[in-house]
Amino acid sequence: MKKTISIVLLIVSSLSFAQIAIGKDEVENESVSLDFGSENRGFILPYVEDKGEISIDGTIIYDTNDYKAKYLKEGDWVNLSEDDETPDTIGTADLSIQSWKSDQPTAKVVIGVGADTDSTPGILVLTDENKAMVLPKVASPHLNIINPAPGMLVYDTMAKQLAVYNGKVWSFWKP
Repeated sequence: MKKTISIVLLIVSSLSFAQIAIGKDEVENESVSLDFGSENRGFILPYVEDKGEISIDGTIIYDTNDYKAKYLKEGDWVNLSEDDETPDTIGTADLSIQSWKSDQPTAKVVIGVGADTDSTPGILVLTDENKAMVLPKVASPHLNIINPAPGMLVYDTMAKQLAVYNGKVWSFWKP
């Protein structure tokens, strides 16, 4: 019940405000649409089996065909979960938790300016052109997140880089 109330409040608040804070009292920077608290938790990407209809550059998913986090760039899927193709690094995920659930193709949350009229396909859509999402910040997620979920995405505050979990190993990305 508590989860349902939280989700309803998130949806209602997303229609009213251009900024959302999750796991903290308020957004600390006016250039942020969605801001997460810490507490050694990450953001879980949506599990996707069929990428065929996805065409919006910048979309980020967890591909259940090869168990990799990916983003769409100029029509091509770019891996965020690099591995060396050995059993020790190939991702894994228990998909049985979603196999019995029916898809709700129209379900989505839109945060930002124009949220009530936005038609961009997606589960979570940030519409502001001058605000960003700040990922959950975790110091050394490979050491501090005890049981990460496949598709987890965080910002490693110690190494100052993006960290992505593929179900077996963490991948770290730094520009």
